Amino acid sequence: MKRYGLIGFPLGHSFSAGYFAEKFSREHIDATYENFPMPTLDGLRSMIAHSSDICGLNVTIPHKQKVMALLDELSEDAQAIGAVNVIAVRRSKSASGTEVRLKGYNSDVIGFADSLSPLLRPCHRKALVLGTGGASCAVIAALRKMNIEVLCVSRRRQESYCGAPVITYADVNADVLASHLVVVNCTPLGMSPKTDQAPDIPYGSITARHLAYDLVYNPAETLFLKKAAAQGATVKNGLEMLHRQAEASWRFWNAD
Repeated sequence: MKRYGLIGFPLGHSFSAGYFAEKFSREHIDATYENFPMPTLDGLRSMIAHSSDICGLNVTIPHKQKVMALLDELSEDAQAIGAVNVIAVRRSKSASGTEVRLKGYNSDVIGFADSLSPLLRPCHRKALVLGTGGASCAVIAALRKMNIEVLCVSRRRQESYCGAPVITYADVNADVLASHLVVVNCTPLGMSPKTDQAPDIPYGSITARHLAYDLVYNPAETLFLKKAAAQGATVKNGLEMLHRQAEASWRFWNAD
């Protein structure tokens, strides 16, 4: 039986474990998915080498950057973003035994792009990305692949982030929102249990032409999305992105 899993620390409730358990049952796949709590990455390659049934892993905090040094190959997206959240394990026979090669991928770009693209209209040529945390780089990369110009918003004044220009929340005014009709929340503001929080932007300047996307999916409708929807904007949370990330992981693990 093939084994897949999630490495990180700490590992509480895992969306991935539940998703793949349901997928394996529904599609009659003879495999398991389990959590591997790892405070450090010491012994990761050894664990994989000595567990011949491990075929792929997901990676979460705090290891998305540090794990890159332990891999044999990186995908283009992983290199560009500087983070890995999927590891594909490739085994081959050699004269000295079994050779193990690890390739790192980033499924955030695919997950975000695939979930956003059906909602895009011709007027959606510029995007405002709220937050300069770990998730923002993947969102910026995905938007660029869709030929959408990106402007980041940060609490701290800085020149650029992941190649995109940066302004502060104090700089976000009616004119900025009028020219940036896609607004993506990459901050944890509004995530349960702190559901009364939302990014500090002038929601009164959001219109029916806007598309507001929140990477947060719990609750299903954050205060950010509620405020945008009240102005007539099209809104979407990050749940489908998670589903599409999981399916991208499965494709990476099973690629030739």
